[in-house]
Amino acid sequence: MIANTNDGSSRPPRLQIDINADNVFGLPPHSTVPRGDPRAVLEAVKSAGFEGIQSNSRAAIARQLGLGVTGSGRIDSPEQAELQAAQAAEIGFDCYTVHVGTGLEDDDQACRLVQAVLRASERHRIPIYIETHRATITQDIWRTVQLVKRFPEIRFNGDFSHYYTGHELVYGDIEAKWQFMQPIFDRVRFIHARIGSPGCIQVDIGRDGAGQSCVEHFRQMWTRSFVGFLRDARPGDYLCFTPELLGPKIFYARTFRNQNGEMVEEGDRWQQALLYARIAAECWDQANRHTAPNTGMS
Repeated sequence: MIANTNDGSSRPPRLQIDINADNVFGLPPHSTVPRGDPRAVLEAVKSAGFEGIQSNSRAAIARQLGLGVTGSGRIDSPEQAELQAAQAAEIGFDCYTVHVGTGLEDDDQACRLVQAVLRASERHRIPIYIETHRATITQDIWRTVQLVKRFPEIRFNGDFSHYYTGHELVYGDIEAKWQFMQPIFDRVRFIHARIGSPGCIQVDIGRDGAGQSCVEHFRQMWTRSFVGFLRDARPGDYLCFTPELLGPKIFYARTFRNQNGEMVEEGDRWQQALLYARIAAECWDQANRHTAPNTGMS
């Protein structure tokens, strides 16, 4: 069983708003993101309300500042699962998210990878959450649900932009798709927050995201995931909601030509992360209402 992330306290289960380092460092000049040396930037990140950061290289500074620290990696062979889990535990990450495989594995190969992750997570006592991501064993919703049937103890980092865009979820009966995906939602214990459209994996949603169907759809996926977590959570457990809005060099942030003929990023990824935090809090409140006695998720 992959454990929930837990702080060792008796606090009620909670949502922790983190941010991915690539959503903070290296943003373009027009962004309002905090600037300075890593310590100054992380101090500003904490002052902005974020409780942790996902970063493999700034763990020590973040810990000194009282921020939670999570890590990430990629596992392409069963042997790598053991090695990475040991390293993640030694660093002291609160939890660890991973891309697993390439998506070209047959069923036996995919199952061996999952088994290795489960064993390594338990052996080194660090929660390892398999990310829903294109070019990995979870790139296909149907196959991911089959993996859940075989390994119900699996837990996920829900990066739903890969499904929303890659599967074009709006094409067809989206409510039926939510129902089919429910076993995935029930097992989400970490979220890489990125909103995409049916045609683009990452889009700017403006100042408040109002009136956009894609925003409403991501609200539904996040809320369903929070409900799944709350139904299973114990005191001290928390779920990290981590905006991960990435740059154009790896083909995420869209760029457009400005009036000077320069290609510039769409919007401000820092401001979008702050907006995501507000949306997540609303989804969390909704999930709590749904898990209260005598209520259910529609």
